Amino acid sequence: MPEKKKPAAKAAAAAKPAAAAKAAPAKKPAPAREPAVAAKAAPVKKPVAAPKAASAKKAAVAAKAAPVKKPAVAVKAAPAKKAAVAAKSAPAKKLPAMPKSAEVQAMPGTYSLVLKGARVIDPANGIDGIRDIAISNGIIAAISERITAPRGTRVLDLKGQILTPGLIDTHCHIYEHVTGDFGLNADMVGMRSGVTTVVDQGGPSALTIGGFNQYVVQPSASRVLCFISAYLAGGLLGHKYVDLYGPTGINVDAIVKAARENPGIVRGIKAHAEPGGYSRWGVESLKLAKKAGHELGLPTYVHLGTLWPEAAGVKVDPQQIINEVVPLLEAGDILAHPFTRYPSGFVNKDGSIHPFVLEALAKGVKIDVGRGAHFSFDNAKQVLAAGIMPDTLGADLHGYNIKFPDGGRWYRGMFTDTAEMEPPEAPMEELPPFSTPYGIHHTMSEMMALGVPLPKLVAMCTSNAAAMLGMPELGRITVGAPADISVFRILTGEWMLRDSNGVSQKATQLLHPTLALRGTNLQMTDSPLLPNVTELAA
Repeated sequence: MPEKKKPAAKAAAAAKPAAAAKAAPAKKPAPAREPAVAAKAAPVKKPVAAPKAASAKKAAVAAKAAPVKKPAVAVKAAPAKKAAVAAKSAPAKKLPAMPKSAEVQAMPGTYSLVLKGARVIDPANGIDGIRDIAISNGIIAAISERITAPRGTRVLDLKGQILTPGLIDTHCHIYEHVTGDFGLNADMVGMRSGVTTVVDQGGPSALTIGGFNQYVVQPSASRVLCFISAYLAGGLLGHKYVDLYGPTGINVDAIVKAARENPGIVRGIKAHAEPGGYSRWGVESLKLAKKAGHELGLPTYVHLGTLWPEAAGVKVDPQQIINEVVPLLEAGDILAHPFTRYPSGFVNKDGSIHPFVLEALAKGVKIDVGRGAHFSFDNAKQVLAAGIMPDTLGADLHGYNIKFPDGGRWYRGMFTDTAEMEPPEAPMEELPPFSTPYGIHHTMSEMMALGVPLPKLVAMCTSNAAAMLGMPELGRITVGAPADISVFRILTGEWMLRDSNGVSQKATQLLHPTLALRGTNLQMTDSPLLPNVTELAA
């Protein structure tokens, strides 16, 4: 069982910014929106705030100001010192690489927190290297290869660790209490697990979105979003009762109204295309979900792989499901569970890839891993060998596929027609670690063991996920933007990972989260969902 860690430390109180140099008529300097650069760097075209000097002769002026009534005055800087200046401009799409000699020196009180020495991987901005990051009052103030922290500034030494934009888990189930044991606590999946943004897939519905906002979104330290359920029942008990999820349980007008009333929360529609539902209604439920998505201009996230049993006396050809689903999809829609161990996924019985999957990719349809109880190493190898790489990496955490120290329910991924869920094949104490707590870092570790490079995995959990959500401001580290950061370690050794079929895969690296930062909220990881890494030793 994973050991409980002490509650996270709060971020240090932000220091007051220092007074700006005398320059333009503005009384207060605007916050820097670009990484700080050394005074000897090439001149920039936009005005910058110069540090206050003892006399006009010693003040450094970085560049000629944009047209103003009074011209900027250039003065000679002290010969032996480098004055740090920050160029004021519109947010850049790509952060420039810093010269190796670059160093940012700040006046006392400028920064409240400096994160030092981590390997920063920020695919959206083309950064992969050692950087320091300075934060002032919850805002990214500077990014450089070396930042000198003023006296009194809180400094975290992250040497040897990986720092990324805040990780985004694109598939989890966090409508706590309302969806029964199925829904987990949002911060337990999010900030306490080193993830800053969590996306509930199909928990809230048009009938329950108000409660989701009030009791999950607002109280959480994590950023909480959702793909609203196509079904009025939402994710009650994890979609347990199949009769609630047919066309009669879908109201397109209600979905559209709920999504428009909650634009900051709803980022898409959640639907299913699997043998149980198909045996009853074909793809009619998916067609209605797509109709709502069309009206809203939002993507539809489609679950593949068995969830419900087939209707009595009906036998479904899993390949036929994809034949009918793919023509309904458009660019930006998402297929989930490409590595599922269940029928109707990407891999046919003979090990080949369903041809309609390639057609979907050609149309611009995206793929989310959706690890959950579906993940199969064998099928993942087949899909990756075919050159198909997922776009995003949802962990699909929910209360039925994890085991808490005090017990708790779980299931193997498919419901029966009875009131009880399918029992485990072995006593809980004998279950492999995959069925004990896990999360997005564990899913990344599994993908690394299959040969996917770390930077590509980071992109899946940051910039790619932000694109899927239609929120390009996320998934990147931008000077002038609110701090949104994840940090994790790479543990080396010999590890044994097991998939949902119990198939083992050796690994030599395991990712383990350290902290998450949103604004001024610094959370050291302490979630009971994190695996006990000693149990995974080979």
